[in-house]
Amino acid sequence: MNRKREKPCRWQAQIHFTKVEGWLFQIIHYSGLGVPLRAGFTALGWKPGFYGGDAVGELAGPRAPRREGSRAGRVCCPGRPALGTAPPGFARPRPGRLPPSAAQWGSRWMLQTLYDYFWWERLWLPVNLTWADLEDRDGRVYAKASDLYITLPLALLFLIVRYFFELYVATPLAALLNVKEKTRLRAPPNPTLEHFYLTSGKQPKQAEVELLSRQSGLSGRQVERWFRRRRNQDRPSLLKKFREASWRFTFYLIAFIAGMAVIVDKPWFYDMKKVWEGYPIQSTIPSQYWYYMIELSFYWSLLFSIASDVKRKDFKEQIIHHVATIILISFSWFANYVRAGTLIMALHDSSDYLLESAKMFNYAGWKNTCNNIFIVFAVVFIITRLVILPFWILHCTVVYPLELYPAFFGYYFFNCMMGVLQLLHIFWAYLILRMAHKFVTGKLVEDERSDREETESSEGEEAVAGGGAKSRPLANGHPVLSNNHRKND
Repeated sequence: MNRKREKPCRWQAQIHFTKVEGWLFQIIHYSGLGVPLRAGFTALGWKPGFYGGDAVGELAGPRAPRREGSRAGRVCCPGRPALGTAPPGFARPRPGRLPPSAAQWGSRWMLQTLYDYFWWERLWLPVNLTWADLEDRDGRVYAKASDLYITLPLALLFLIVRYFFELYVATPLAALLNVKEKTRLRAPPNPTLEHFYLTSGKQPKQAEVELLSRQSGLSGRQVERWFRRRRNQDRPSLLKKFREASWRFTFYLIAFIAGMAVIVDKPWFYDMKKVWEGYPIQSTIPSQYWYYMIELSFYWSLLFSIASDVKRKDFKEQIIHHVATIILISFSWFANYVRAGTLIMALHDSSDYLLESAKMFNYAGWKNTCNNIFIVFAVVFIITRLVILPFWILHCTVVYPLELYPAFFGYYFFNCMMGVLQLLHIFWAYLILRMAHKFVTGKLVEDERSDREETESSEGEEAVAGGGAKSRPLANGHPVLSNNHRKND
């Protein structure tokens, strides 16, 4: 009697995935990486369901014995799912429906596996605590990761509010302070020079100027003048800088006042040890919720608009700062580091509005007011970022938690991100101190991070066009047009 040969399961077939998740799934199943991963997580007390059986993330426990020789007990090949079984979390298709393809099963299963690994309690919570301990009960509300979904729509709302603020508030204020758009001479159309500008560089060397002069039929001085005007076209206007600074000043000032109102009456504001009292079973209140959501939404909006905002010399550091801040705020919320998070956010907002106000007065030409505010900003920045943050806040997040629980991944992750922010603070403190030194010696001209505009009377620059633009002196934040006022920094 001929027995019908049993078809091999879909996991034995050569599968060509078109998605990244499918590739990861194929690597794990066909390279044998699943075996050491399973053993490693089992040793940690967590039994991932790589090969059928328990659901992913289910704690290891006794399993019912299977009958020898049964279909469910046979495995098509070592390290593969048993015949006739689907990956954990996937039911058989209903009658009349086509079964999902291998790519669909693989990608869905891989996403579910990664999702469960990411939210493993041992990563983010102290030992012997689970996410169930942070579920709302008895009228007490706890921070949850799902609360953060609202921040993306709020970030888009911030961008809309910013547009109307700059149009109807910042622009009239700029006119009141006599901040106007400066008329710039545009570079005449020239395909040869434009192609070089876009592909090879914005500041050609002397040899390149001579080559471009022959190709375009212009003199060397005309080529240098064209590139200078073309660079000025790409630089943001004074009015754009003023609008951006006024928007940030308004938010940081309101956020600082609101943040202090949230934490000033809390006992952990005066005694840092109480930050961890009862952690992580610490309920939240509406003021903390909205403080977090608004701060996180604002930093999302800054990240979304960073490509169109004024680009400064610390552009990369700004991106790192925004990303690290978003990660820190998000993690501190869903891991219930809310008390420490509110202290850190209020500390950061305490100096930012001073910097933005100094910029506003600088763009308006109020030199003395700008200098006085800058001195106050420098003092506040040094005290808050280089004294209070490392010796009080970081000490609170590094030392005190170890008195309650053994160190876990979330503890290291949070403090590493705090370390990244502290390195950025040291970098910016260096820029501030350098500006303060120039201020004391009478050489302070403008923000160290600013992109200076080149003037038409810069004959000295034309002579060295290949070596980059020289720093131009400023009067009240504006370029000095007379060469009689040149200084050597």
